[in-house]
Amino acid sequence: MAIRDALPPGGLFAGHEWRISPAPFPLGADLAKEIESLGRVLLQFYRAVNLLYRKSAEGKMPAWVAQWLDLGKPAELIELQRSAVFKNELPRVIRPDLLITEHGLSVTELDSVPGGIGLTAWLNQTYANVGQASRLSQTSGKENGDRRDACPTLIGGADGMLRGFASIFGDAPAVRIVVSEESATYEPETRWLCEQLGPRFTIHDSQFTSFADGDAVYRFFELFDLANVPNSKKIFELAAAKRIRLTPPPKPVFEEKMLFALLWNRNLHDFWRQELGEGFLNRLKKLVPYTWIVDPAPLPPQAVIPELNLTDWHQLKSFSQKERELVLKVSGFSAHAWGARGVFLGSDLSHADWATAMADAIKHFQESPRVLQRFHKPGLVAATWFDFNRNEVMPMKGRVRLCPYYFVAGDGDAARPQLGGVLATVCPADKKIIHGMSEAIMSPCSV
Repeated sequence: MAIRDALPPGGLFAGHEWRISPAPFPLGADLAKEIESLGRVLLQFYRAVNLLYRKSAEGKMPAWVAQWLDLGKPAELIELQRSAVFKNELPRVIRPDLLITEHGLSVTELDSVPGGIGLTAWLNQTYANVGQASRLSQTSGKENGDRRDACPTLIGGADGMLRGFASIFGDAPAVRIVVSEESATYEPETRWLCEQLGPRFTIHDSQFTSFADGDAVYRFFELFDLANVPNSKKIFELAAAKRIRLTPPPKPVFEEKMLFALLWNRNLHDFWRQELGEGFLNRLKKLVPYTWIVDPAPLPPQAVIPELNLTDWHQLKSFSQKERELVLKVSGFSAHAWGARGVFLGSDLSHADWATAMADAIKHFQESPRVLQRFHKPGLVAATWFDFNRNEVMPMKGRVRLCPYYFVAGDGDAARPQLGGVLATVCPADKKIIHGMSEAIMSPCSV
């Protein structure tokens, strides 16, 4: 009851609810340590991606890299991405989607404009407060020392998300968070976040233009949606003139799912090894499922698509359901490229629906490329949630997605990622794709 009663009057997600767990989702010490250290690897990956794209655009790396990453993007955005002022700018929030499979962790996606920052901050704060109150109650009620911690160690602690988010803006006197209509679902959690961080942080819609020199601006809108964000042009002009500090930068390369396909591309192996180091590269390849870009360019007669042994993407249409342990996704720069939109699980589709999805991917490669990724099924976990109608705790077998939030403070080589917290989303076992839904349990993670 205490957790539900702590919800802000306006909620946290507009029009969305979730099942409340009586306790944080527990992670083993080894898994928690692995997640903690992953931030350094992902930040270095972003640095390498940035360098790869720049060198490709300059003709110092294969041209097809930039050509792939620029597919479907308007010329003015490509020009902005390549401008000198944003040359070394990286996203300051890194949020991977992690699945716990029988093979260990699987990093399926990276999000540089993630929702859930305010939600996870609220969950950590609320569960920490409830746990502290419970411990105080147990302490006063027992004198023999035989007490159990009602809220184990929360990853990030009560305020790790708040401190982490605040840290990415340096000493800017004012931080303005611009939330688009497309991102309106997350407006309540963002408003709560600003209230917690004080008057330095304010929330604004896509009409606001009264920015002052020295402001920091957090871009809570996707780059595909600029036509519906009237103040985006003003924001980018001010950032290009270095009058404001903008994050994430206007670089669509970081909103592309095809980055993992580039990681697996054998032609780029030497680049990745040089820029990531052998250790980071091996770790990423252990974590990231094999990923392909569905490029319909014809192959030479003796060539095959690696791992699939195909000579043409059309041949994938005839794969049996058992062979289709694959996920087809819209890569980026599309209204279908976030959430569970534009995601097709091959083993869950009929032959006809899978063939249609593949045909669409091949047809629309030039304006909206797709990626194909091996699907490693998440294992079952035991979870509980509180049914307020029955007034009892309910067990649930489910599959979990972990979303750690890494906040990057500092500039250049001095930039360091800090783990602020981890959001667990546990969906019922019969759900094929794990995402926020009313039947899902959402809770913070603890060790």
